[in-house]
Amino acid sequence: MSASPLRLELRGITKQYPAVRANDGVSLRVAPGQIHAVLGENGAGKSTLMKIIYGATQPDAGEICWNGESVKVASPAAARGLGISMVYQHFSLFDTLTAAENVWLGLGRDHSLAQVTERIRAVASGYGLEVDPLRPVHTLSVGERQRVEIVRALLTQPKLLILDEPTSVLTPQAVDKLFVTLRQLSSEGCSILYISHKLDEIRRLCHHCTVLRGGKVTGEVDPTQETNASLSRLMIGAEPPALRSAGEVAPRARGAVALEVQRLSLPQQDPFGVALDAVSIQVHAGEIVGVAGVSGNGQQELMAALSGEDRRAPAGAVRLFGTDIARASPRHRRLQGLHFVPEERLGRGAVPSLSLSQNTLLTRTEAVGRGGWLNLAATRDMAADLITRFQVKAGGPDAAARSLSGGNLQKFLMGREIDARPKVLIVAQPTWGVDVGAAAQIRGELLRLRDQGCALLVVSEELDELFEISDRMVVMARGRVSPPIATPEASVERIGEWMSGLWPSGAAAQKEQAHAAA
Repeated sequence: MSASPLRLELRGITKQYPAVRANDGVSLRVAPGQIHAVLGENGAGKSTLMKIIYGATQPDAGEICWNGESVKVASPAAARGLGISMVYQHFSLFDTLTAAENVWLGLGRDHSLAQVTERIRAVASGYGLEVDPLRPVHTLSVGERQRVEIVRALLTQPKLLILDEPTSVLTPQAVDKLFVTLRQLSSEGCSILYISHKLDEIRRLCHHCTVLRGGKVTGEVDPTQETNASLSRLMIGAEPPALRSAGEVAPRARGAVALEVQRLSLPQQDPFGVALDAVSIQVHAGEIVGVAGVSGNGQQELMAALSGEDRRAPAGAVRLFGTDIARASPRHRRLQGLHFVPEERLGRGAVPSLSLSQNTLLTRTEAVGRGGWLNLAATRDMAADLITRFQVKAGGPDAAARSLSGGNLQKFLMGREIDARPKVLIVAQPTWGVDVGAAAQIRGELLRLRDQGCALLVVSEELDELFEISDRMVVMARGRVSPPIATPEASVERIGEWMSGLWPSGAAAQKEQAHAAA
């Protein structure tokens, strides 16, 4: 890698918001071809810094130098003109347009829509990112939208590529393939700013790491010479608490079947959805069942059927403690003890413009009195308690949901449902975009719920997470569900194969299922 001139240099970047100083004199140096990690807990200032580099936010003070020359990046269009592309953690896609139309908008008028569509197919195939360019964005899962963002960035042939949590939707095999691609881009001179909470990824991939804490640079290290523990200490000032992995504890007596799905088949609701094909799952009281799989393989449709958003399930196909709830409303299911955390934080998990205290009322009705009167003081107290218990960085109970970073909003939403003391909790992507310390806290809370007798179904594309907390695992692929497997019997390689739909069938499947149930 060339040492001079630097591809990007930040000098004394400062950004003040009314309630917080997001960046405080940040300096950063990125060489041509360098894969440079930016590490920090939620609220450390990473996203603000990346938005400043990309021109989406203007700094209050400091200087940006590009290839040795001072520049003012006035807008994302100006950034793209320099050769900077970014994949946001929160996506910037138009829901009513197709994936190809969204990509086309960002590429100017040099190519026709048909040409862009073919380029998307070629790039997506080459990088192992499954993307259908003709699908409207509103039909895509969160993981599929992330893939569209990655492909859109790669199509610009950037000189600096900013990636925020890019591997959270990929199988282990696809992560390896993406890393090959990123290393190839690096060898060709493309610089990469890589934000991830997966410390092992940073150690495997990145050449250099800058650590932020409280908006300031607290360290710069060679991640290949660090351990996960040492990186954690740099980031949060301490090592995250060790969890008692579900697969490592002695077998415990499970309770009765709490949630049961029996051969649930549902046709797709739109031309781009996924049909559910004879899905069967059992979750007992006092256990965590993990659902692995690449996003867009039916997880979204299954969650809708279990939460009550989709009430087309045949009678008897979904049971809660033996009672048929296939056609029951979400409110009725909550009253019976089933709570749900969706993967999409803003818009489904929370109303962006409402305060945190108002957002508690979406699923918590303790503060609603007779006649529908609200006890506003009680809702504020509830929100304040959640902010304190789950260490949410926010401007108090009256802060708007959209004012929180993605990780802090996730902590609040998880806390809202965990605090309800559910009998059954269904969670999609519990630690998506959450820093290592907060992720450990959330996983610890899930294990605590399990030990108290709650039945949990956890959908996650974080395989390490599922191995850490699940008692049993299943895999979803193309709308089908694999036989369950006891976590101690599973391996990353085996689950990765199953993500392609290659799991045992017939007698072999029955043997797997009997062993997992034992």
